[in-house]
Amino acid sequence: MNNHEESIKQWLKDNRARGTRFLQILVQENSIRGNESSAQAVIIEKCRQLGLNLDIWEIDRDELKQHEAFCCDRQSFEGNPNVVAVLKGTGGGKSIILNGHIDVVPVGDEKNWTHDPFSGHIECGRLYGRGSTDMKGGTAALVMAIEAIIATGIKLKGDVIFQSVIEEESGGAGTLAAVLRGYHADGAIIPEPTGMKIFPKQQGSMWFRITVKGRAAHGGTRYEGISAIEKAVMVIQKLQQLEKNRNIKITDPLFNKIPIPIPINIGKINSGEWPSSVPDLAVIEGRMGVSPEETISAAQGEMAAVMNELNEQDEWFQENPLEVEWFGGRWLPGNLEVDHPLMNTLSESFVEINGAKPVIEASPWGTDGGILSNVGNTPVVVFGPGITATAHDANEHILLEDMFAASKIIALTLLKWCEVSELFEIPST
Repeated sequence: MNNHEESIKQWLKDNRARGTRFLQILVQENSIRGNESSAQAVIIEKCRQLGLNLDIWEIDRDELKQHEAFCCDRQSFEGNPNVVAVLKGTGGGKSIILNGHIDVVPVGDEKNWTHDPFSGHIECGRLYGRGSTDMKGGTAALVMAIEAIIATGIKLKGDVIFQSVIEEESGGAGTLAAVLRGYHADGAIIPEPTGMKIFPKQQGSMWFRITVKGRAAHGGTRYEGISAIEKAVMVIQKLQQLEKNRNIKITDPLFNKIPIPIPINIGKINSGEWPSSVPDLAVIEGRMGVSPEETISAAQGEMAAVMNELNEQDEWFQENPLEVEWFGGRWLPGNLEVDHPLMNTLSESFVEINGAKPVIEASPWGTDGGILSNVGNTPVVVFGPGITATAHDANEHILLEDMFAASKIIALTLLKWCEVSELFEIPST
């Protein structure tokens, strides 16, 4: 390990309290959908202190909706900006995007939380609060890595493009807006909570809605009606078989430890208005996984084929066909070669910090990586602190030691990927 890397490691060791406090402040800002501005203000102030070149803008929905990758049902982004901050290189090195989302999911029932969901409470080396692991801990690791490079007087050849985007949890409008604004790079890291595993491939996903028609009747003579619920059970059985058939085809060893690589999840079902009536309508809503090797349209085609098969086989459905609708969230899949140079660089840095080879797997969930790679033509690796198991649950938390380790690994990756240009006088603090 050279002097530059040693300097980075030492600075990060000496400034753990600074990094912890920054994450705590971020978590204390409630940044659920439509309320991202206060947390973005924290990001903006920090980037200004670091002297980064800032680009702050509100997403133009009318412009964005023209793109085929746009899938957001949010009507306005007013008052909640995207933020991009650039550490400009001297030239000649590879550029990199460091992409983190600032939005968090709702807290759910606050009675299930031991502490206030936005307390940033610290206990036993863990920082608690909504967004701590998904993914403000990862964002803090990015900022710490950048700050370490600046504070230790290291200048890079390639540009470091830090992005704090909104709307990831609902389909990626923030990252899509950044791509369409012209932000591309030779590589990208997204520090989602991978448990310090490295994900070169990400599952895509999309939401579906299936409308099942029945025929109403009095419950006392239910045989005169057609229960939409009973017909919906047939649809659910078909979806379960489709899931099984699709997953049998997944042979990539990166999915070996994932029981269901591309699930079809039924998350919501509505039917009926009265206990003594046969329901004439049932609506099934869910999420369909998309493999890294397939397109959104191909996956939709498999769903359509199965529903059409059911329409042809069932006499009722022949006259009252199922209606399939794709709505709401959609996340493009991502697929990077395991031996890509960015993978090798990140893995090398991981070994230097942790003394062991990283675990390399496929992501069991979608990220903004699919937008960066498929729309922005930027190779993406997903790697970060925190574990998914706590991400959307009550008492979400992150192990601070993992955040510090991630910041070291990412900082060393920046040195190798962007290349060190020269040393300059260390700024006074």
